[in-house]
Amino acid sequence: MMKRLRRYLVAGLLVWLPLGITIFLFRLVLALMDRSLVLLPQKYHPEVLLGMQVPGLGVILTILVLLLTGMLTANIVGRKFLGGWESLLDRIPIARSIYSAAKNFTEIVFSDSGKAFKNVLLVEYPRKGIYSLAFLTASELGEVQGRTGEDVICCFVPTTPNPTSGFIIVVPKNDVIELDMTVDEAARLIMSLGVVVPTWSKERTAELPLKLPGEQP
Repeated sequence: MMKRLRRYLVAGLLVWLPLGITIFLFRLVLALMDRSLVLLPQKYHPEVLLGMQVPGLGVILTILVLLLTGMLTANIVGRKFLGGWESLLDRIPIARSIYSAAKNFTEIVFSDSGKAFKNVLLVEYPRKGIYSLAFLTASELGEVQGRTGEDVICCFVPTTPNPTSGFIIVVPKNDVIELDMTVDEAARLIMSLGVVVPTWSKERTAELPLKLPGEQP
């Protein structure tokens, strides 16, 4: 009887806990976006015009601000203004480090070019015979590649259940196995502590094990 009740309890948690976390994060992001309404003059605030607060209007304003910013920075004048702004921040010691790190990370994650965070890898870490999931972050490592004398790549090994934290390792390409699973599928596998395993068919892979494209297995 107790085992059955425990199974029902766990099943209920599996339904409501992810839903609750999703709602909580959605409301948090929505609240943060609604704060963009402070950009408007006080007389144009929804509570002044409509007599009440309307959740979600900040989302529309945030999207408009992002689009307008992107349009402005895409032309010559906007790029010059952005260059001047970055030059100013570069003169402030602490702000310089924070802004530079945030900008580099954003460019890596959201850029359509390059291979950063586009491939899910399997690496033998922390020792031979034990495999860890990793994401490819860089394949051109300059001095690191020259010093090691090998064709190496940089991988980000995420922690569980929070895949946004982790550490980087540099491994030879020949020691890396590229997986068919997507980044989203790998993130779900990590966040679920290995419980949510993505479906996979051997027909998707011509040969096993599969190395990085162009590499010898």
